[in-house]
Parts: sequence; structure tokens; C-alpha cells
Amino acid sequence: MAQRSDLEAYLNALLDSGRFKDYGPNGLQVEGRAEVRRLVSGVTASRALIDAAIEAQADTLLVHHGLFWRGQDGRLTGWLKERVARLMAHGINLFAYHLPLDAHPELGNNAQLGRRLGLAVSERFGDQDLGFLANVDLPLTLAVLCERVESVVGRAVLAVPGDGRPVRRVAWCTGGAQGWFEAAIAAGADAYLTGEISEPQAHLARETGVAFLACGHHASERYGAAALGAHVAVKFGLEHRFIDIGNPA
Repeated sequence: MAQRSDLEAYLNALLDSGRFKDYGPNGLQVEGRAEVRRLVSGVTASRALIDAAIEAQADTLLVHHGLFWRGQDGRLTGWLKERVARLMAHGINLFAYHLPLDAHPELGNNAQLGRRLGLAVSERFGDQDLGFLANVDLPLTLAVLCERVESVVGRAVLAVPGDGRPVRRVAWCTGGAQGWFEAAIAAGADAYLTGEISEPQAHLARETGVAFLACGHHASERYGAAALGAHVAVKFGLEHRFIDIGNPA
């Protein structure tokens, strides 16, 4: 058992959440019970995940994508009211960490994905050091890299080939980080991996020769919340369960 306030202070310090300029609030988003015993982690605070946490009799939910975002209307109506009402009716705390969870060097989405891909981080790049970059000991073909990524994320990868160069430097940033492709190119990457692709990235890949791989927003961000949940469960002696709510995006 732990006190919510102790868990909150530990998470904020561990993830250094105060240093990030983010799209929404990081930390405790909905206040529930003061005592924490059972923790559920997941990617997004969707109604399906909240209902699963209720069924698991959790008192705390830890996610990457929370409920409140910059530019949002903010009124508790419709889908947002339904999610918040469920949390409050069952006294469930909601903790959400967006960019801080992407960036953490051990427990974060980028670090966890890189570990599963066998990539040892050599440097960071981009705004707020959110991009990761690794040198590959034995150069890879794009086909081999795609096979490795697909085996980890469990879905097909959309790849835009570059100029066919051997892949010696791989850059990645999970989720919707397609806009970081130019920063990855400037950092000397031969291939860039993220969750999504938008219209400009295909042209940039063809023109610069750097390959672009989109492996799914949700698929690339399944590992950070699970790792963080497991870590704090051991630290505070909590029951923990990661629940993955599938998402084709």
C-alpha cells in the first residue's frame, strides 16, 4: 500500500515532469482514493481501459495519453463526462505522463522500444531531447530492419525507402513524431522510425535518401506505461497489471 501523494511525488521526480513543455498536464489528472493498493497501466485513458480498470478493482490508473489536452473545449460533457464520471464513481486516481514518459532514458516509450529492437542509444536529438539515435554494429538492409520492427510491434510497417543505403544509424521517436523526420535526417540517420506518417515524409525520404518507417502510434507506445507501472509497483509494494486496449492507429 502507498499514499497517493507519495506516489505522485515519486512519479513527478522520476520523470522530471516539470521540465517539459507539453500538450497537456502531466501528473495526477483525476483524484481518487488517498490510499493506493492496485495499479493498472495502459496507453490511453479510453472508456474501455477505464472500464477494464474498474473490473480489475484498481484504485489507480497510469497512462501515457490522459484526458486533457491543450486547445480542448474542457467542458465535462459527452465522451469526456462519461470517462471522468466512471473514474470518480469508483474513486480511481488517474495519472498521465505524455512527453516525460516518451523521454525517460530507461522506462520511457523510446527507451523500451529501442531495447526490444536491440538498439543501444548513442545520442539524443531534437527538441527536449525526445529523439533517440543508435549506431548499428553490423549494417542492416531496410528489409531486415522492417522485419525486426514488425516482429516487435506485431503489425505491418509502412516503409518509404530512401536510396537503398545500408542502415548504420537508426533514429526513432514513438507515437505521432513524423514531424521530427527532418531533425533525424540532420542528425545523420539512415532510417527513421516513428508511429505515423503524413504527406510530406514520403517526399523527404525520396529526396534525402533516408528511409522512413511508420509502425503505428499505439503499437510503438505500448511499452513505456507497462514498464513504469511495473517499476512503481515494486517500489511501493503494489499489485500491478498492464491492460492493452487494441488500437489500429
